[in-house]
Amino acid sequence: MPEFGSGKLLTLAMTAMLAVAGCRESGGEDEYFAVSGKLFEFNYRLGMATYVVTLNPLQPIPDGMVAVVNFQDPAGGIPIEVRQNLWPKLPHQTLTSPPLSCVAKDRPYSVEIRIEDKDGDLRQSLDITMTSNLDQSILPDRPLVIGPVYELNPDMIGHPDGKLEGGQVRCPSAT
Repeated sequence: MPEFGSGKLLTLAMTAMLAVAGCRESGGEDEYFAVSGKLFEFNYRLGMATYVVTLNPLQPIPDGMVAVVNFQDPAGGIPIEVRQNLWPKLPHQTLTSPPLSCVAKDRPYSVEIRIEDKDGDLRQSLDITMTSNLDQSILPDRPLVIGPVYELNPDMIGHPDGKLEGGQVRCPSAT
């Protein structure tokens, strides 16, 4: 069994630590964010579904950065574009779409995220796919509540299941 002096052991330990630190930093210098969460949020009370993507910063974020997000429209048509400021002091950034129609269970949807600096130059691009484990048909046809104090929606009186005759949005078939 070879013997190591305290100096050789310390040198070996320092070399191993430098190797691990070097591996951790390689390949990520140009990346500002990593996707840490993605989901479809179904708000039953408001009768709406949205995309929600969470980004965690990988390095300090300069002032003036913007996320330009293109969410695939589940109802078809052109992607839904959202521009959102990125705040340097936040521990994470949450990107949310406007309300959606026609979200189908088990169908993949694409989301493209461009991180731009204050001059509009591209700094990072992220492409992800999101799949819902629910179908939007579980939501009521209209919000169950309205107004700032969540009053019962008068349109829903007599419809405890949240469904109105002819209230379903016609969605393209998921092919």
